[in-house]
Amino acid sequence: MSGILAGKRILITGVLMESSIAFHTAKLAQEQGAEIILTAFPRPTLTERIAKKLPKPTKVIELDVTNEEHLSRLADLVREELGSLDGVVHSIGFAPQDALGGNFLNTPFESVSTAMHVSAFSLKSLTMACLPLMQEGGSVVGLTFDAQYAWPQYDWMGPAKAALEATSRYLARDLGKQNIRCNLISAGPIGSMAAKSIPGFSDLADVWNHRSPLEWDLSDPEPAGRGVVALLSDWFPKTTGEIIHVDGGLHAIGA
Repeated sequence: MSGILAGKRILITGVLMESSIAFHTAKLAQEQGAEIILTAFPRPTLTERIAKKLPKPTKVIELDVTNEEHLSRLADLVREELGSLDGVVHSIGFAPQDALGGNFLNTPFESVSTAMHVSAFSLKSLTMACLPLMQEGGSVVGLTFDAQYAWPQYDWMGPAKAALEATSRYLARDLGKQNIRCNLISAGPIGSMAAKSIPGFSDLADVWNHRSPLEWDLSDPEPAGRGVVALLSDWFPKTTGEIIHVDGGLHAIGA
């Protein structure tokens, strides 16, 4: 099969809904010639149902990125299915409700800790769990929401994304010698499950209606998915530690 991912084997996390960037990444990856495997948490059955809408059948593995047992068995489960990996997609983020929606000054550390563990540290733990399968090098791609700024309602997910962005740079530093690249796509807002969990998300998203140079469509995750697939491909062979914005250009506009 032809395509920019022909012959590649990719693990993709975070396929929860058809409206998610991860789903469109998985669909595009298959269309571009990749074999994929999906991980899911907390409801693998939900991901299995959504996966039926992909061009080709794919296996779903339960993976809680905060569970050491799940992480330690991941390589063996993936090896049974695919043999090895050329790429990993980190599309995982979570913060408890009291860490979002204007409660920044009152959020307890326990909730902040959960947000950091699931949304940032998991990039390192997922990558390390997959490392034994990436002996020939490969590409790790994560998803962020521009952490240079304080966004309305986003609260502790902002520092969690800042930690994710820093984690990606350090992974790029330490894994470069194994020819593993680590990059992020900084996507504009998408009306996904993650977005719906943020109180007042529409206020945040409305910024794009006024400031984005390119017209932005909240209901279209495909541009971000294309960015992920491009970074998984061999077309960015010497790009690592980078954050590519797929946000309609809003990051470049002051006011």
